[in-house]
Amino acid sequence: MKATIKIALISLLCTAFAAIKSQAQEVTKPVAVPELGVSYPWTNSQLLEPADLAGMIRSGNKKTVILNIGAVEDIQGARHIGAVSKSENMEQLQKALADLPKNTTIVIYCGCCPFTKCPNIRPAFQLLSKQGFTHIKVLNLPVNLQTNWISKGYPIVNH
Repeated sequence: MKATIKIALISLLCTAFAAIKSQAQEVTKPVAVPELGVSYPWTNSQLLEPADLAGMIRSGNKKTVILNIGAVEDIQGARHIGAVSKSENMEQLQKALADLPKNTTIVIYCGCCPFTKCPNIRPAFQLLSKQGFTHIKVLNLPVNLQTNWISKGYPIVNH
């Protein structure tokens, strides 16, 4: 009887360990981890991985609106707004959004610096949220555009 209980317990532990291990392996995408005390207005599901956006661009997806709301290079297909920490560029962003349906998928990116220090990404995201856009994506550039996009050979506009 004791041997049966031991076997059942060992079996249960092995099953639990396998389940935990498989869940840990599912989380393979890097996400921006805020510094202590820093919070983001977006959720992890609203982060878009660079490889995913590059694939969309290469496949010819024209339905997604890509907005460069920083002072960095333009990703192929992006509309250059400029650093929205400047009021004139925030006005440009508002104008760019004026005629878009609220269910448009909009990808915003800055890439000037890490998310924790970026003066542009939060105000742009908050404006989109306040205006009622329902498909907002933040390009996951936790370090910067050079590191997380350009160095990987993803499509960029060459001026």
